[in-house]
Amino acid sequence: MVYVDYIILRNSDKHDISLIKQYVYYYFQTKDLGKLRYLTMVLLSFKKKYALDILEKTELVNSKFIDTLMDPNVKLLPSQREPLSNPGKYRRLVEKLNYLTLTRSDVSFAVSVVSQFINFRCVDHWNAIIIVLKYIKGSPEKGLLYDHNNHNKVICYSDVDWTNAMII
Repeated sequence: MVYVDYIILRNSDKHDISLIKQYVYYYFQTKDLGKLRYLTMVLLSFKKKYALDILEKTELVNSKFIDTLMDPNVKLLPSQREPLSNPGKYRRLVEKLNYLTLTRSDVSFAVSVVSQFINFRCVDHWNAIIIVLKYIKGSPEKGLLYDHNNHNKVICYSDVDWTNAMII
């Protein structure tokens, strides 16, 4: 049994969309909710809630936020120091952060760095993740927004270069 909340189909050819809907309905008993409205607000609230849930599960909700994603003076290496006592926790947290990068391009590089140590994690790698989480705490609502009226327009807020650049 598979449960999925929503599937969003987008194509310039309405006939193609109709065929896909028929195919999916035939095999999975779906319900067509009609034309998409309010996607931006749903994604924004979901993204913020997802980020806050990660902070809550790692007990960092009340921690102080920081404005940089990575310490440029720290070089992460495999098996640097003492190994983590709970490596599964590290893996699950990296997976959650990878999912968050779908809408948070500003954390993509830092998450890709900590992802490299999924099999060789130690205390320094965990500390690097904590820094990413404290950065996210300062701005859980940041991310990519897509304007539903003009499908070619992308609005992006990012501070990847640590200068709070804004691209519109």
